[in-house]
Amino acid sequence: MTGTATVVGAGIGGLATAIGLRRAGWAVTVLERRTELERYGAAFGIHPTAQSALDRLGVGDALRDHAVPYRDAHIRTPDGRPMARLPLERIESKAGRPELLISRPYLLDALLAGLDAFGDVPLKLGERVTDVDALAAGQDLVIGADGIRSAVRTARFGDRSGPRRVGTVAWIGIADFESPVHGETWGSGRFFGLTPVEPGRTNWYATVPEATSAEELRTAFAGWHDPIPRILDATDPATWIRYEMRHLHPALPSFVSADARPASRVSADARPAPVALVGDAAHAMTPNLGQGACTAILDADALTRALAAAPPGPAGITGALRAYDAERRRSAQRTAFGSRTLHRFMSTERTRLRDAAVRLLPG
Repeated sequence: MTGTATVVGAGIGGLATAIGLRRAGWAVTVLERRTELERYGAAFGIHPTAQSALDRLGVGDALRDHAVPYRDAHIRTPDGRPMARLPLERIESKAGRPELLISRPYLLDALLAGLDAFGDVPLKLGERVTDVDALAAGQDLVIGADGIRSAVRTARFGDRSGPRRVGTVAWIGIADFESPVHGETWGSGRFFGLTPVEPGRTNWYATVPEATSAEELRTAFAGWHDPIPRILDATDPATWIRYEMRHLHPALPSFVSADARPASRVSADARPAPVALVGDAAHAMTPNLGQGACTAILDADALTRALAAAPPGPAGITGALRAYDAERRRSAQRTAFGSRTLHRFMSTERTRLRDAAVRLLPG
């Protein structure tokens, strides 16, 4: 079926959804509250399943033009001893292609180019949505892709589910040299990750209980194995990004809402359009499994496939939204739960038991 839709949010999930809807013949408008898109240089891991979804959206080749494969990475102790391999070889063997890493700006550029290719999808920056019902008037569907603090989610589901802190601070950055090792180093209450991102550069991320300055972060990892101190010294602190880690809690009972108000209070013709949530608006998670971008892409693919296959009319949209919720909600929420559980495991101060368990993982 086809229709008219407004996508609120121009991040990875929002842009991917807009592309999928437009490919299905929908008229689409994208609204973004920021006056410019976030283009900071963190690396995204793109699992083979998400790569397949991007292929279906027509942007897989653009992804591969700037992505690098992620292979041969280990979990290490702070003195550099390997404890286990990350399961990258098993992922590649099962899927027939490797996990890929790509810088956020390159992925955004690929999605924007895919959207621009249609030539008729407005992307309106600086548009803050405050009245979702008014926005939904005259539309067939509204997509909430507006992040962990989603205005669309709050309008339709209330504020019971919202951002919750996990008690640690994350820092990310990109150093202008290639690390000789990749993977994660787990210490007591803190960990440090190193991944490729593009030739000559290394993506890094660090999590600590608290660190409010670059110097405190350096101190937290002083004495850890090479090249961690060198990575921090080689990265301009002005480019570091600090944020308090949060996730969406409690889990939503549904990713879709057919109506903002009881049917008895409004005529059928005047009811606002149904809503579907994608990405962080639906299931924001800690980054420990590296699946935030992937789940958003999979959401977009599943939602737009369901809508493309639906029969015309409101009943078709309702059925498609139910199919989307059935396909994605439990899967995405399991991933979010697994990521949060892994965060607790990685950041524990009981390192002896944790490290013994890690050493039992398959090589």
